Amino acid sequence: KSSGRLGCFGWLLVLVSLLFIAATFPLTIFMCVKIVKEYERAVIFRLGRITDRKPKGPGLFFVLPCTDNFVKVDLRTVSFDIPPQEILTKDSVTVSVDGVVYFRIHCPISSVANVSNAHLSTRLLAQTTLRNVLGTKNLAELLSDRESISLSMQEALDEATDPWGIKVERVEIKDVKLPQQLQRAMAAEAEASREARAKV
Repeated sequence: KSSGRLGCFGWLLVLVSLLFIAATFPLTIFMCVKIVKEYERAVIFRLGRITDRKPKGPGLFFVLPCTDNFVKVDLRTVSFDIPPQEILTKDSVTVSVDGVVYFRIHCPISSVANVSNAHLSTRLLAQTTLRNVLGTKNLAELLSDRESISLSMQEALDEATDPWGIKVERVEIKDVKLPQQLQRAMAAEAEASREARAKV
């Protein structure tokens, strides 16, 4: 692709950089050789363009001073809490729900080139997805069917974050807090049904 080419001036700068390395060889070797760990990858930019369609690492790799810079990307699974969200259910009950999301970066180049902050974007998207998914459920479904809700949230998040190079591995609903008045009403209803069964 022509977008991956540096052009005449770009190649001239790369040549000057190589001559600079050759002229100051023993010192510049420390500036040129970089190391990434087993769980990291490096996306290299040469004059602002991504050099390869494949990230470097793990281990040693070589960069040119002045023309190259690189971004390290961590491939390990990351977890974060979704802060409690006030949600109005389908049957007009306000509940507070929080959860946890586990995700990892599967394409380092997409996570660097397609979104400015992949981790923060995933966190914000998880909050809105939680509100959107739970807004379509009634209270009984929310309390009894957490597994299918978690699965539908995971699928929605995974599809939305795929262009960012992110794979959502798991989503869990941690806690559903009901309003105090509703808790008292449900407790009274349960007590009344127990007493009715005891009389029979």
